[in-house]
Amino acid sequence: MAKLLLFGYGNPGRGDDALGPELIERIAQLKLADVECQNDMQLQVEHVTDLAGCDRVVFIDADMSCAEPFELSEISALKDDSYTSHAMNPTALLHAYRQVYEKDAPPAFLLRIRGYDFELGDPLTDKASANLEAALKRVVELCTAASPPNRRERLVNA
Repeated sequence: MAKLLLFGYGNPGRGDDALGPELIERIAQLKLADVECQNDMQLQVEHVTDLAGCDRVVFIDADMSCAEPFELSEISALKDDSYTSHAMNPTALLHAYRQVYEKDAPPAFLLRIRGYDFELGDPLTDKASANLEAALKRVVELCTAASPPNRRERLVNA
């Protein structure tokens, strides 16, 4: 099976912004074969080295604007100005990978989990926790499947 990198990012101290790191923590506990779990508070240019040697990458983040419970879409390299800041978006990180390694990054996807409250010191909301459970189920499916996800998925609670 191909090596899959799951990279969650967000601030665990800001309510639902903890969704990315929380999902990574839960997946890491499963100790799935050929799955590497990484997390950080934000993406930075140094993270291009984490993508090297992977066959697929799924970035995982909380989002206030996506559909419930989450959205999963394929992403590609795109140059923007975020590489000059302390935080990058995943498409800019893929572009930086191309610049550093002089080849395209592995196929990449962005999993945006619907969050609601991002206040400092707040815990995950009940609604975000339910969305996290739905996303966890889908990520486990991705980790155990040989094929990548569809170009774009919108999944809703049944």
